[in-house]
Amino acid sequence: MRARRGLPTLIAAGVMLVVAACGTPGSSDPAGGGETTTPPASTPDADLAVCEPVAGDELVVLEDDQNLQTVDNIVPAVNAEAASATPGLVEVLDSVSATLDTETLIGLNKAVDVDRQTSSDVAAQYVADQGLDTQEQVGGGAAVTVGAANFSESATLAEIYAGALRAAGFEASVQTIGNRETYEPALELGDLTVVPEYVGTLTEFLNKKINGGDATPVASSDLDATMTELTALGEQVGLVFGTPAAAQDQNAFAVTAAFAEENGVATLSELAATCGGIVLGGPPECPERTFCQLGLEETYGMEIAEFTSLDAGGPLTKAALTQGEITLGLVFSSDAALATE
Repeated sequence: MRARRGLPTLIAAGVMLVVAACGTPGSSDPAGGGETTTPPASTPDADLAVCEPVAGDELVVLEDDQNLQTVDNIVPAVNAEAASATPGLVEVLDSVSATLDTETLIGLNKAVDVDRQTSSDVAAQYVADQGLDTQEQVGGGAAVTVGAANFSESATLAEIYAGALRAAGFEASVQTIGNRETYEPALELGDLTVVPEYVGTLTEFLNKKINGGDATPVASSDLDATMTELTALGEQVGLVFGTPAAAQDQNAFAVTAAFAEENGVATLSELAATCGGIVLGGPPECPERTFCQLGLEETYGMEIAEFTSLDAGGPLTKAALTQGEITLGLVFSSDAALATE
């Protein structure tokens, strides 16, 4: 669902996202086959103008000022027995978390996904630049296996964890082990020692695993409250957690910078209060999800006139935005394309 060169500039009201337009110029479907549907719309406000999409290469992530999205800060998830047996382990991981904010995460992702460097090379440079290679020697040669999910952000974070742990005297290796359904049980068993995780997503994963698929959600937009829930759930399966980083990889909504300027909007509340007839783009499940169309309508009172089925924060959604096919699109807050020179 980021020391670093060319950190992006975050403006108070949003984040600039620069992308290269893709798709076929002049095509009636530049987003590559997106299906447009018209769901039951919210009651239109007669005072709202219909704000047509505006094409442009720069995108602005609108501020989620009413906290629709669940927090998803990066957090080290650690096997509890390993944490107990190796004093200093969690403290080293926390030293990594202290260096990570969302801008930094975007830059790390850009280095790998756009500049085509390897996760291990990017991580090694980051560890050196941030002074994470001057750790107190607390590891005593203890073996530590850092798990990584099968996407580049996780791989880079895992390599950074491993680099900091090696500097502290641990024998740290990295193992890529697939998706959460695969690596989380391995973490519980101790086959993995630590995995870079996401607070809200892991909270709900464990909530459903422990309490059933219909369990009432306990993750929220409140980081402290969600960490309290995650800590309690982790105790039941043998996991402990370090301090969450400021960095987040969460759902976000973007418009083009040209659209934002033309309509004077910088937050989702301002968009809802200013514009009707919104054309929304996102993954196929968006119309039924509280984090997507339902939440925009119920939390913000936004008037969604059409929904275009695309992807979850991927190239189809960004192409549809830049080419003026949709007004508002679901993206991810740590997307490599958010980096600006």
